[in-house]
Amino acid sequence: MVGARSAAMTLNRLIDAELDARNPRTAARELPAGRLGRREVWVFTVVSVALLVLAAFNLSPPCRYLWPIPLAAFVLYPYTKRFTWFCHYALGLTLGLAPAAAWVAVTGGVAPQAWLLFFAVGLWVGGFDVIYAVFDLDFDRAHGLHSVPVAVGERGALVVAAVSHVATVVLLAAVGLLSGLDWIYWLGLVVVAAVLAWPHVDIARRGLRRVGMGFMTVNGAVGLLYGAVVIAAVLAG
Repeated sequence: MVGARSAAMTLNRLIDAELDARNPRTAARELPAGRLGRREVWVFTVVSVALLVLAAFNLSPPCRYLWPIPLAAFVLYPYTKRFTWFCHYALGLTLGLAPAAAWVAVTGGVAPQAWLLFFAVGLWVGGFDVIYAVFDLDFDRAHGLHSVPVAVGERGALVVAAVSHVATVVLLAAVGLLSGLDWIYWLGLVVVAAVLAWPHVDIARRGLRRVGMGFMTVNGAVGLLYGAVVIAAVLAG
């Protein structure tokens, strides 16, 4: 996880360095601002990938052959905004590889629940990234970049994000059904759904500009909360 996440972040920054330098929102990042050089970031990336590969060879046998899949996703994702509005979900599905890969690492195989978690995380993260992209709408239009807000406008993007998060809850409910989890999971999923819905309610009530980046804090809380719910349900079962 540490190797994969670190490699993904640094590759994203390296590939997008020129775009980040032009965007006022991202111009203060380390590479555009000159606080880090490309050479040292590349070294960190190579070390991170090496850690990922080393870990993969110490997990279940399929992991020894599957590690190039997330690495390819890390490289492809930053380029997607250059040719498709699906870029948000490319990011989400890249992160969705985490629970699917963890399932393979522990069991040596893939079950339906792993696929459901893969797509649930893809929709969850993709939905939040659609909201996030609204802040870059003018920049993306001016530079010919693709996003859901560019394709359907701000209001349409907020609807797409809300539908994505409804679908996320549906997929997580399917995980509970297939896994035979008890009332703790279902009670926890109601709470997760409420937390997931809150940014949409807040944005509808106050407007995205007044909410600002606060919705991203809720995004992080959803992952931690759902993880705690699953652990509690499994231990209770």
